[in-house]
Amino acid sequence: MKKIEIDDELYQYIASNTQSIGESASEILRRLLKLTPGTESKPVAQQEEKQVQEIAAESQTKTPSQPVKPAANVFNILNKEELAMQKGVVGRFLFILSALHRTHKSEFNSVLEIKGRDRIYFATSKNALLESGSSMNPKNIADSEYWVMTNSNTTRKKMMLHEVAKVLGYTDEAAEKIRDYL
Repeated sequence: MKKIEIDDELYQYIASNTQSIGESASEILRRLLKLTPGTESKPVAQQEEKQVQEIAAESQTKTPSQPVKPAANVFNILNKEELAMQKGVVGRFLFILSALHRTHKSEFNSVLEIKGRDRIYFATSKNALLESGSSMNPKNIADSEYWVMTNSNTTRKKMMLHEVAKVLGYTDEAAEKIRDYL
């Protein structure tokens, strides 16, 4: 496989035409240009797509006593190429949280319940996080009124993503998949 450099505008165009999670830039371009898919990458892409569809379906499964949530699913909008463009772990962390917020706006306030031993992880203001502990380094979750503490190690950030996914109704397996995007 060869690597090429492209400008940001072209990259954004390619990324905006993603139809399924895990779809590579090559697959997107082949589809847009109506070219026959390469034989060596197709089985892996199909397998990944099938796995994501299974996880997406499982994340919507509820016990009979719980109401079934609408088909909103972060896997429908989370794009690996855009995720890879984010700067560092904090950038990816904020990107994933933003995607979860866009997908689950009405339920997202439930993340405010996720807390550590001595500090809160999420708040609706920067000051609320700063008041809950020192060295919080609060960051705004893009396009939302929510703020998150970012001064924690990667393991803690993964745990936070897992907890967010769980409170938003994802299965353990889907929550682990979301966590592993970090």
